[in-house]
Amino acid sequence: MKNFVLNNGLEIPEIGFGTWQIPDGDDVKNAVTFALENGYTHIDTAKIYENEKGVGDAIKESQLDRKDIFLTTKVWNTSRGYQSTLDAFEKSLELLQTDYIDLYLIHWPANAKQFDNWKELNSETWRAMEDLYNQGKIKAIGVCNFLVHHLESLAETAKIPPMVNQIEYHPGYLQNNVVDYCKKNNILVEAWSPIGSGRILDNELLKNIAGKYNVWVAQLCIKFCLQNGILPLPKSVTPKNILANIDVNAFTIDNDDMQRISAMEEAGFSGLNPDFIDF
Repeated sequence: MKNFVLNNGLEIPEIGFGTWQIPDGDDVKNAVTFALENGYTHIDTAKIYENEKGVGDAIKESQLDRKDIFLTTKVWNTSRGYQSTLDAFEKSLELLQTDYIDLYLIHWPANAKQFDNWKELNSETWRAMEDLYNQGKIKAIGVCNFLVHHLESLAETAKIPPMVNQIEYHPGYLQNNVVDYCKKNNILVEAWSPIGSGRILDNELLKNIAGKYNVWVAQLCIKFCLQNGILPLPKSVTPKNILANIDVNAFTIDNDDMQRISAMEEAGFSGLNPDFIDF
């Protein structure tokens, strides 16, 4: 698998294995084990997924060295703030059974709807992550679901710029203003829900284009991300889909089809707007 390079020089495998909504225990352990045995070396989890233990079990029992696995987890909203973030990080380390994290992310920005001091909350969470990074406990730090104004606010106090912004991104929901800001500021965009959590698999335009290349719609969506310089994080527990989601090197979407996909009307949006979430 090829790599992207983060703004601190760290390489990150260009397709990650997402684990959202995979239950802890055997379900996530078996899925991650299968992924690691079949070409994935980039695993993405989070505190709120409540499956860090199973992810850690799979990694610990795999035939791969820990240094050859790129592991991401995230601090949840209830742990925002300096000390709470430090405490949450240590708990994630314990569950994942590792002594460092490759990429640690703020899962959602504090927003003005919920907090008058949202800027301070994001800044203090980030300050904790900077300290963990400087201590060598994290190899890269970043955010999720940050819109441009969240990123601009964070930049006012950050000593280290984010290396990643993980956002909802898929055909039918591109968030071009966020992507443009991130690219301008050398922040890698990762795509959660790169196939719209399955909501766009029956889209007629995508089905027609996928048929042209003799690939699945999911493969088309993943390739679309990659050709736009965005790192996709597909999730599946089905072996044939896990295999297919990294089998995208045999075709290239031509410019006309890329433009047709980019011009799609809104489709597959989760409805989760970072400015209006209340969790």
